[in-house]
Amino acid sequence: MLKRIVAVAAVLVVAAGSLGPVTAQGGKVAMLLPGSINDQSWNAAGYGGLQKLKEQGMETAYSENVQAADHIEAMKDYARRGFSPVIGHSGRFLSAAQRVGPEFEKTLFVVGSGSGGQGKNVISLDLANEQFGYLAGALAARMSKTGKIGAVAGLEGLPNMVASMGGFRLGAKSVRPDVEVRIVYLQSMEDPAAAKEAAFSLIGAGADVVGGKLNAGHAGLVQAAKEKGVWTIGRSFGHTQIAPERVLTNINEKWSEVYATAVPELIAGRLHGPYIAFGYDTRGTTGGELRYSPEREFNAGVPPAVVAELEAIKKKLASGALRVKPTKDDARSGA
Repeated sequence: MLKRIVAVAAVLVVAAGSLGPVTAQGGKVAMLLPGSINDQSWNAAGYGGLQKLKEQGMETAYSENVQAADHIEAMKDYARRGFSPVIGHSGRFLSAAQRVGPEFEKTLFVVGSGSGGQGKNVISLDLANEQFGYLAGALAARMSKTGKIGAVAGLEGLPNMVASMGGFRLGAKSVRPDVEVRIVYLQSMEDPAAAKEAAFSLIGAGADVVGGKLNAGHAGLVQAAKEKGVWTIGRSFGHTQIAPERVLTNINEKWSEVYATAVPELIAGRLHGPYIAFGYDTRGTTGGELRYSPEREFNAGVPPAVVAELEAIKKKLASGALRVKPTKDDARSGA
C-alpha cells in the first residue's frame, strides 16, 4: 500500500527567491517519490521542496516508494481528490503524467527532472544538469594526479543523465584535454552495494577522483572513495558527513527552491512549459550549487587557483558566454 501523509500548513509565507510576489494559500499540492524521503539524496530533496510549499500555506500530501506499476493510479487518485499540481519527483513519472494528463485537463501535472511535457497541463521542471556536470568534471580533472577520473550513474540514455554525464566529460576535457574519463552505468539509482563495486572498479583502473549521479546508491560511491582514499563528489551534505576528508564538494540540487519558485508561478499562470530548466543563467533560483557544507563551497584541499577557475566558469554560464550542449556520445559508457 502506498504510504500517504496529508498535512495542512497553518502559516503563509512568500517563497524565498521567488520570481515575484506570490501567495499560494489554499492550494493543494501532492508529490509522488520513487524512493524514501530519508535517502539523504534525491528523494529527500524533493520532500524538502514539498515542505517549502507547505510553509507557503498549501495543503500537501505525498507518497513515497511509488513503483512504476502504481504511477498512473497514484496520479489519478490525487487528481480525483482535487490536488493540483500533482508532482512526480523523477523523470520516470513523465510517461504516466502524459497518460493521465488528457483525462484530467484541469489538473496540473509537474514532473521533476523530466524531459518534456504535453499539452498545457503536463510540465517538466529540471536543473540545467549539463552546467553542474560540467563544473564537477572540471573540478575532478584538476584534482586528479593520475590523469584518470570516473563517474557512476544510473538510467543510461535519459536526457538528464546525458546532460549530467556528458557535461561531466566535457567539463573535464575543457580544462585538461588529456584526462581519461570513464563512466559506468547501473540499472538502479538506489543500490549502494552496486555503486560501491562500480566505484571500486574505476579506482582499480586508476581513477583517483570519482563522481556520478545516483540517488540512495550515491552513498555507496562515497563509501568506496572513503575506503580507497580517493576524492569524490557527492550530492548532499549527508555525503560530506560520510567522508568529510574525501568529498570535494556536492552538487547540491536545490529542489526546495525549484518547487517553491516554480509551483506558485505555474498555479498563477505566470510560468509556462513544457520544459523549464534552472541554472546559473536563470532568475529566481540557480536550481543547484556546488557546496561542501552549509558554510563552505569546497573541501579545504581544493587549491585557491582551482576555486578561482570554477568561479570563472560559473560567470561564463551565468552570462551565456558558455553554453554546454552534451551529446549521447559525450555521455557514453566506458572511456
